Amino acid sequence: MNPKTVTKLLRNVRAGEESAGDSLLALVYDELRTVAGGLFAGERSGHTLQPTALVHEMWIKLAPHLDQLDNRIHFFAIASRAMKRILIDHSRRLGRQKRGGSNHRVTLSDELSAATAGGVDLFDLSDALERLGALNDRHARVVELRFLGGLSIGETATVLGVSHTTIEGDWFMARSWLRTELSA
Repeated sequence: MNPKTVTKLLRNVRAGEESAGDSLLALVYDELRTVAGGLFAGERSGHTLQPTALVHEMWIKLAPHLDQLDNRIHFFAIASRAMKRILIDHSRRLGRQKRGGSNHRVTLSDELSAATAGGVDLFDLSDALERLGALNDRHARVVELRFLGGLSIGETATVLGVSHTTIEGDWFMARSWLRTELSA
């Protein structure tokens, strides 16, 4: 997929072209489905929400706000954040307790999964990201963009308006901090 095509469609949405949103969804659907599938990695079988439904629910929430998105990177950052929020809200609606029972678990990355065998409870991750955000908002945003959004170091640097080297350092620090927090 050409990133410029997504950006062009977002501009067309801002310009009021009614079919641009539908064209955008058709263009990015498979990639959104892949991001959603990544959020379900390590999930229990028989989960009541599936990646396809997650993408559809996210689209319903995001579609009215497409005119506020600048480009492909911004779109996927917001979409992945919305999917994470939907998963958390879905779990809470089902009345899961924060600890115990059938936790909602995801696998962060090879570096973190070694320290947190079996994945990370999504509620714990959300809480840890809030604490990290209170300490360093950019580190929390880097985790959201890299892990949840699937963005590269370069794409994350572009979204946050900092250098590639800065994001590499932030990513290292954030993973180390989360590893410690989530292992406790």
